[in-house]
Amino acid sequence: MVCGGFACSKNALCALNVVYMLVGLLLIGVAAWGKGLGLVSSIHIIGGVIAVGVFLLLIAVAGLVGAVNHHQVLLFFYMIILGLVFVFQFGISCSCLAINRNKQIDVINASWWVMSNSTQHELERSFDCCGLFNLTAPYLQDNTSCDAMCKTRSSVCQLCGEKFLKHSDKALKILGGVGLFFSFTEILGVWLAMRFRNQKDPRANPSAFL
Repeated sequence: MVCGGFACSKNALCALNVVYMLVGLLLIGVAAWGKGLGLVSSIHIIGGVIAVGVFLLLIAVAGLVGAVNHHQVLLFFYMIILGLVFVFQFGISCSCLAINRNKQIDVINASWWVMSNSTQHELERSFDCCGLFNLTAPYLQDNTSCDAMCKTRSSVCQLCGEKFLKHSDKALKILGGVGLFFSFTEILGVWLAMRFRNQKDPRANPSAFL
């Protein structure tokens, strides 16, 4: 059977939804890794990417069921929701890639000063650093109370802000790149679902509608 027939469209749609499931799991895993850093969890975009990953995973399951059973209603809602997911995921991915260093510094500063002292000290021990950025008085206060291991090796420790920037920048670039690349495949999914939905199952009753 030539590609474009019922079986080919069904197999292509099923394969694409399996890819969507893997993409959803990948987005959740990478975003969870970013949240696990502690500081990156304060960036709302990370939470947005996790939400997109979970939603994409659910939609992929619905699309897979609809493709296997040639379910008209399920495929219709699959097309509508997948189109909305594309818009949302495209926007989130562009936001991840558009955040510059100054913006990240602002977010890190705002997050650091709303944390409790115990949370700050825990992060300093985890990342083996002291203080956020060298802002004179706040830095001296943080550096005095810091109990990271680096203080036992040297009187000067690396700033935590520099380490946070390195990890958060890496996480945002990975999230943005992966999300942006796979968001365009969702357009292909909408087109495949639309074509498959309007094809007739050759094994069904010839007199039945679609």
